[in-house]
Amino acid sequence: MGDHHVVIGVDIGNSTTEASAAEVGDDGAVAFLGGALGAGLRYGLTLLLPGAGQGRGAVLVANVLGAFLLGLLLEGLAMRGPDQGIRRTGRILVGTGLLGGFTTYSTLSETTVQLLGERGLGVGLAYPAATLVLGLTAAFLGVALGHRLVAPASPEREVQDA
Repeated sequence: MGDHHVVIGVDIGNSTTEASAAEVGDDGAVAFLGGALGAGLRYGLTLLLPGAGQGRGAVLVANVLGAFLLGLLLEGLAMRGPDQGIRRTGRILVGTGLLGGFTTYSTLSETTVQLLGERGLGVGLAYPAATLVLGLTAAFLGVALGHRLVAPASPEREVQDA
């Protein structure tokens, strides 16, 4: 028997379980579709925020917003049950695909190198540091909101919410 794994609150099951070729193909198609949509949304964001530091502002917004939404999604799905069926498909479509295409750490790397050359060490390191700190904070807030939105009602919570 293999080990049982949980990744960021999402139960990924027994490590010796193998997916069929059809499941892998379906998952890949779902991720591909989500990724295409996410990349399109990121491009749209650069059009909404023109002149934001040659797209750097849009990349920062996409990465931080994507981290928040991923935290919200994963916590919401984990609170609803095991990573299977429609929850698994939703995680792959929205988490891996859409938000994976929406966020862009390759552009973060490229921008960091450009800023190091153009603006020096301070700005060159501040940009990725801000992205990391803001992204982690946003992910934490997304998880907290996801937990609050999906958590079962308790008598204490009903009194607090009244």
